[in-house]
Amino acid sequence: MTADDADRNGNEPVPGGTVRHGPGVTANRAFPTNSYPSHLDPFVLFERFYIDPEKGFPMHPHKGFEIVTYMLDGGMDHEDSLGVEHTAYGGDAMQITTGSGIEHAELAADGAACTGLQLWINLPREDKDAEPSYADASPDELPTEDRDGATVTTVVGEGSPIELHTPMEYHDIDVTDAWTWSPPEGWAGFLYGVGGEGTVDGEAFEQGDVLHLTEAREVELDAEGSLRVVAVAGRPHDEPIQHQGPFVF
Repeated sequence: MTADDADRNGNEPVPGGTVRHGPGVTANRAFPTNSYPSHLDPFVLFERFYIDPEKGFPMHPHKGFEIVTYMLDGGMDHEDSLGVEHTAYGGDAMQITTGSGIEHAELAADGAACTGLQLWINLPREDKDAEPSYADASPDELPTEDRDGATVTTVVGEGSPIELHTPMEYHDIDVTDAWTWSPPEGWAGFLYGVGGEGTVDGEAFEQGDVLHLTEAREVELDAEGSLRVVAVAGRPHDEPIQHQGPFVF
């Protein structure tokens, strides 16, 4: 196994890659990137986006996958072809099943910048033509609990109103001491650094770093002061992910 293969199997964290989406919109992407050029079945991509005031993504189409957007700071205006209009702020989550096809727009709200996290989840073959749908959840609707060494908010998973076609979990974790992440056996996933610094399995880990897990295993996190991460895992579909721009076939 080469060093690159070891990294891709989740032995060491790697930095995310910079993506420029257009004027006023940049992102730090966890995958696919130069350091991790693959999708991570069942996940198509994950990134932290930064949108300048009065910028964003005008109305555009999607199909064949699901989207979970989790806001960190500022507000983002969402509008779609289903007739939904919603502004999401820090701690809010939005979920879209693009299915057979949907159009939406995402623009920075209130004349200010915003940042958040966006995850694309592949739809299994039998659900590619699912009816498009939209849902959202406020911070009060997302379960938050104190655990040994961390405070954990469940964005997707037990107790969350956000439901997807793919069995998965998505946690926002403030690590205050030491905490162990144990994704379900047989699932794949990743850790992404949102803020602060610390270690993951003894390796330095900070904002924008990623640990990819093609196979589930226990991961040990330690904070140096504070460390905020998202931990995401899902059951693979074992199907090819054919990603072409805004579509996943």
